[in-house]
Amino acid sequence: MRKGFEKQLEELNVNLIRMGAMCERHITETTDALFKGDQSYVSRSHELEESIDKCEREIENICMGIFLKQQPVASDLRLVSAALRMISDMERIGDQCADISDMIRYTAEYNMTDYTTLKLMSVYAKEMVTDAVESYVRKDLQLAHKVLNQDDEVDKLFVEIKNKLIGYISDTPSQGEFWIDVIMIAKYFERIADHATNIAEWVEYSIVGERVK
Repeated sequence: MRKGFEKQLEELNVNLIRMGAMCERHITETTDALFKGDQSYVSRSHELEESIDKCEREIENICMGIFLKQQPVASDLRLVSAALRMISDMERIGDQCADISDMIRYTAEYNMTDYTTLKLMSVYAKEMVTDAVESYVRKDLQLAHKVLNQDDEVDKLFVEIKNKLIGYISDTPSQGEFWIDVIMIAKYFERIADHATNIAEWVEYSIVGERVK
């Protein structure tokens, strides 16, 4: 019975890594399209979002199979329960990427290359997602804590962008709508980082038995 559980757990890990990779690709492609002003990417973004949703359903089925056939206890139960929570956050990451891609229709006519802080937020967000999923597979509490600490850096970058753009809106109200769009995009990247943080918190729960914010 233990061998059967370990096989299903391996299948779970493989699918979690696959879903995490989809989220990473979605973040990267969305950021590239945003800075290139590529409006044609919007449909591709929603296709990726649907693929992430499908992967979420497949992982849910694996977890339900483990619950029904293996009846896991203690640490095993925490692992599977944490995975169910994690995929919900990963699904939301796909949604946030799709939200950003939808904004390209309004930002495409502007030069986005100067918004390096925004790009840095996307890099941090992607790295956090990668590390959060990896920390679950490796049962690496230290890596999960790295993700939790990095969330503070993303929050600081968001505040920096927000304060700067509020100043721009005040000084040049004629472009106020564009700068509000950029603030919204920054907020979406911050939310992606928040979801990665949630994943890391569930990793912590799966390892130590409690979720500490």
